[in-house]
Amino acid sequence: MCKISPLWLLCLACPILFAQSHSSSISPADMSRISTVDERFQSYNVEMLEVTGGRFWKPYSSTMNSSSAQPKAQSEPTPAGMDPNLYEYRAPINLSNPRLRKLAAALGPAYVRVSGTWANSVYFQNSDDPAPSTAPAGFGSVLTRKEWKGVIDFAHAVNAEIVTSFATSQGTRDDKGVWTPEQARQFLGFTKSAGGQIAAAEFMNEPTLAAMGGAPKGYDAAAYARDMAVFRPFIKQSSPEMELLGPGSVGEGSLALPNSTAIKTEDLLKETGPVFDVFSYHVYAAVSQRCAKLGAAMQTTPATALSKEWLSRSEQISSFYAQLRDQFEPGKPLWITETADAACGGNPWASTFLDSFRYLVQHGSLAQHGVKVIMHNTLEASDYGLLNENSFAPRPNYWSALLWRKLMGTTVLDPHISPPENVYAYAHCLRDHSGGVALLVINADQHGAFNISLPSEAERYTLTAKQLQDNTVRLNGNTLTLDSKGELPQLTGQRTPSGRVSFAAASITFLAIPRANNGNCQ
Repeated sequence: MCKISPLWLLCLACPILFAQSHSSSISPADMSRISTVDERFQSYNVEMLEVTGGRFWKPYSSTMNSSSAQPKAQSEPTPAGMDPNLYEYRAPINLSNPRLRKLAAALGPAYVRVSGTWANSVYFQNSDDPAPSTAPAGFGSVLTRKEWKGVIDFAHAVNAEIVTSFATSQGTRDDKGVWTPEQARQFLGFTKSAGGQIAAAEFMNEPTLAAMGGAPKGYDAAAYARDMAVFRPFIKQSSPEMELLGPGSVGEGSLALPNSTAIKTEDLLKETGPVFDVFSYHVYAAVSQRCAKLGAAMQTTPATALSKEWLSRSEQISSFYAQLRDQFEPGKPLWITETADAACGGNPWASTFLDSFRYLVQHGSLAQHGVKVIMHNTLEASDYGLLNENSFAPRPNYWSALLWRKLMGTTVLDPHISPPENVYAYAHCLRDHSGGVALLVINADQHGAFNISLPSEAERYTLTAKQLQDNTVRLNGNTLTLDSKGELPQLTGQRTPSGRVSFAAASITFLAIPRANNGNCQ
């Protein structure tokens, strides 16, 4: 049980200590239903490159034992047009690691998406022979049966369903440059024979940046449509239970990436027509410091991480793609199949409490706007991983995700609160409590408290940190960490009576209100 210090209680009870204070009232029983999200709404990525091993984003403070790691292939590629010095070899991930499985299972049920730029050029070796030292012509890396069976076993162990994409590089194409399904057929056949199932898949990762992902020179929207004319009938015949996601775009809207070879999603959709079961896209509101050459306009800083402008960017990007969905794929569910604080492996503060505000504002606001699934990039690789990639120690965003999973149900409610600027309030039905409501209040203001009048008692879960860029986080004043055996602590709320409740500056609070008696939550 997490204990709470008397001093911390005093700070909560005395908003007079803060520079200013704003108040509101709530009526949990009357919160109306807005939408619903998938039971696996909060999900995550394990990059295909993590599974095969290869050159991934080099840590800012390189702690990986790369000097002793021996690449499986001596010609591990990097995405086209990118500086090879941004990358560092990492050995294949051990998906059977007990700690990794335990921590991933605590977030279940979820989707685990195994894709990414490197998946576009991976060769599936459909034999038990050792992997070749170099990939076959037209491919960049090799995925073995053993490695993919590890993904299947991991998904079973952690209550996850697999999402992926397919190889689309030159090695998959005929002499006219059109995609052929032979590699995909072998990949799907082995998956089924190994006891696995792919719940959903995109044709390729990020077709808007097809050149970066290894597509043939000159690849355009018309070429994508020709490929889809082969791919969709193949999938519907060979795996009719699989959801076809697409297009899986990135880098557009008011925060478009400056890439002269990019293909517009609008052009892709004009060429293909309505072919997808689910409309998918990626959300990156900036590129990390690694990709500073893309220009200052694409960067962000720790100083702006709690600003209203920054915290609203995910919603802006999603609005852009939702409008395209409405125009070309009306009524189709919205899935975000990849997102994090920044592209190019995340910024240094992605692993700190500072990014938890973005993480939870993104989940709360996009659930309100009809997004059904959000897949965070990544579970454990690079600076934006939920877990440290070396020790698998939980980072602040992991604890935020764990509390979301514990408390926020699939029915999205309107909290009917008008908080002051840079304070955010979201409500869902309380998970596993008929009639209960979960309220999430994110006070991103660094100076003033926010108060509400609570009509009934609740359990309070408040996340804070000594410093915003700390790699650890406190729950109700106590540092969250694994115990000596690697076990998760019990996340225990603080009983909070009815009456005024104060939310301190730069804090995140979940309130579980089990006796809200909300008729939408029966």
